[in-house]
Amino acid sequence: MDRFPNAADVDFHSPLDLSKAAAAVLDAEGNISGWGASAQRLLGHSPEDVLGKPAGRLLAAGPGQRLSALCRTHKPRSAVLDLSCRDGRTLRAAVTFSPLDHLGFAATVVVAAELETLRGWEAQLAMLQGLATESTVGLTIFDTDMRVVWGNVSTDLELAGIADYIGRPAADLFPEGEFISRHHPPDEDQIMEHVMTTGEPIMGMHYRGRAPADPVREHVWSCSYHRLVDARGELLGLFEESLDITERYRAQERLSLLVRAGKRIGASLDVRRTAAELADVAVPQLADEVLVDLPPAVIEGRQPPTGSAPGHSLLRMHGRTPEEFRTSPVSYPPSSPQAQSLGTGRLVVDDSPPEAARGERAAASHSCLFVPLLTRNTVLGLATFRRTSNPDPFGPEEQTLAVELAERAAVGIDNARRYTSQHAAALVLQRSLLPQHLPEQSAVDVAYRYLPADSRVGVGGDWFDLIPLSGARVGLTVGDVVGHGMHAAATMGRLRATVRTLALLDLDPAELLTRLDSLVAQDAEPHGNDGLSDEALGVTCLYAIYNPVSGRCSWASAGHPPPIVADASGSVALSALAPGPPLGLGGLPYENVDLNLSSGSVVAFFTDGVVEDRRTDIDSGIDRLAHVLTWQRCPLEELCDRALSARPPGPQADDATLLLVRTRRLDADRVADLELPPDPAMVAHARTVAERQLENWGLSELSFTAELVVSELVTNSIRYATGPVMLRLIKDRSLLCEVSDNAHTAPHLRRARRDDEGGRGLFLVAQMSQRWGTRYTSSGKTIWAELAIP
Repeated sequence: MDRFPNAADVDFHSPLDLSKAAAAVLDAEGNISGWGASAQRLLGHSPEDVLGKPAGRLLAAGPGQRLSALCRTHKPRSAVLDLSCRDGRTLRAAVTFSPLDHLGFAATVVVAAELETLRGWEAQLAMLQGLATESTVGLTIFDTDMRVVWGNVSTDLELAGIADYIGRPAADLFPEGEFISRHHPPDEDQIMEHVMTTGEPIMGMHYRGRAPADPVREHVWSCSYHRLVDARGELLGLFEESLDITERYRAQERLSLLVRAGKRIGASLDVRRTAAELADVAVPQLADEVLVDLPPAVIEGRQPPTGSAPGHSLLRMHGRTPEEFRTSPVSYPPSSPQAQSLGTGRLVVDDSPPEAARGERAAASHSCLFVPLLTRNTVLGLATFRRTSNPDPFGPEEQTLAVELAERAAVGIDNARRYTSQHAAALVLQRSLLPQHLPEQSAVDVAYRYLPADSRVGVGGDWFDLIPLSGARVGLTVGDVVGHGMHAAATMGRLRATVRTLALLDLDPAELLTRLDSLVAQDAEPHGNDGLSDEALGVTCLYAIYNPVSGRCSWASAGHPPPIVADASGSVALSALAPGPPLGLGGLPYENVDLNLSSGSVVAFFTDGVVEDRRTDIDSGIDRLAHVLTWQRCPLEELCDRALSARPPGPQADDATLLLVRTRRLDADRVADLELPPDPAMVAHARTVAERQLENWGLSELSFTAELVVSELVTNSIRYATGPVMLRLIKDRSLLCEVSDNAHTAPHLRRARRDDEGGRGLFLVAQMSQRWGTRYTSSGKTIWAELAIP
């Protein structure tokens, strides 16, 4: 397919060119003696209609003196005339009269073209003139030997004079430049050869170099190459268009650096590692070298000193890995820019750095930035950004970028410092807040393990729980307060209690996490300045509900790893759940994922400490756990031991929590469903069905109580609902009575007055049942009650 289907419409020949324009010949009397085919196409008159007749008859305004004057001129003249077409239209045309008397002929050649077409052609010429003399896009033409033939004014300015480069190869324009795009060969000669050989243009190549007109500053251009051919299709060479995108490119680089910094800086709760992460992110894109100086107290996890002279008794961080980490003392004189930055808490720029401070090895620097590591109005240390090989000074945007990177590093360093101080008390607190045992349930078999992190790392905020719900269902939760220490453990205990409370409201997983997210965000506000809020630490949570009647399991995640499922055949699959944002961030919704589980399926809920290790990535850990679950026929306790023993040996960086669940299905003969039309007369039928079902189950002694509960619940639903009412009886560890309808309003328990005719039904249900409540569904609500089985 032609890349430019309308290319045939682009023609830079003048509309008055004899190869295109309408042409005619006038004799000395102004009569038409010659009439070309192009004139017939323009005006529609055939030669028989006009030959030998006065040319003035073709003027829309009639013959006049002006045409005669134009014919009698002895040199070419041009005019704009209104001409009459054969179909009655009036055509405004540009007309040129060229007398032939200098050739010995008493005649005049007339050439005409539509005025609008001529004006369009003139605009095209103006555009070409602008590209050559005014455009900021550099245009350079090369011949078939790839030597410079011509350049426009923009190219002339960049090269400080194009004349010196005419006839020279492309490589001479920017000798030290290089292509930084990866899509094509990096050599310019190869690119040009490809374009001339194949005819395929190469566009948007990024080229970095120093222009002869500005040899000090490095520039980046976006370059495109196009083949040039003549009218016969023969190769003439190619042309290059280049646009200086230096500022845009640097802005993109700064943005990508910020994105990289967001992922890397502060990812570990280790002071030394955070300092190394700052240097890794900033070098070489922003600076050639980054130095981080901290007080000993910050490194040890204590509060930074106050009242001492700025720049006194600091330690410089060295090394990129734990094996390489070391420190060296450094001090700065009170008058130094480093001390000034630490004292004022502001950035200091030094484009002519003095001799290195005492204890430092001297290094020639073109420019330095001294940025305080400032967080929560406290200066934790100093970051120095140096340029030794790059001669460009730090610009305003780069200074702002350095400050933002230092702020990110300061937050990471401060979190690490706080973490260290909280470890001892947090371990005791966490153990006291975890469940000591889980209740037995008909819906699932459960086994669990909790292993704390290595003591040098600190206690984490893992938690897990099993929550009995209405309808024989069970709620399962596992969560992790990101971070370690006292506040992580306290937050874990509080969130576990909150999840249990919300779960007893019979909320679906996504709704529960939404409310929990709101509570975490609200709770974070009063502590926003001490770094101990839930939002500052980060909280992840996964909540699931399993229904043994339908075999359906629904779950949602707030930034937590999804569960792994092994069905009864031993086939293992990862969940398709896409985790939502961690708790406390807000702004994005949580979504439920539903899965039908066969009886005997094993579901693994876990924290990242089970599958993630410093020596292996999380994907490898998940694969390792999935392999263990292929032995799902083993007892759950044995599976737990297998899963944790498969972890790499050595100190563990995070707590490990594993909750294994083997699902059960309630037999069909233990569940009875009855659909009732919204007719009050059906209440008696519901009581009768309930009595018969209880007799089949051998629970006749519960008939009176169950019939009363069923009667009251069905009556309420029929009274307020507009559609069918569903009654469900479940024989489990207790007798479960559920009534569902399409109404979204729930009845409220109240104490009826003596003269009230109603209002006692739910009071009776509450008195005669162990528990009762309401849960909402997508189609309405379900009111349920549990009756103890004698």
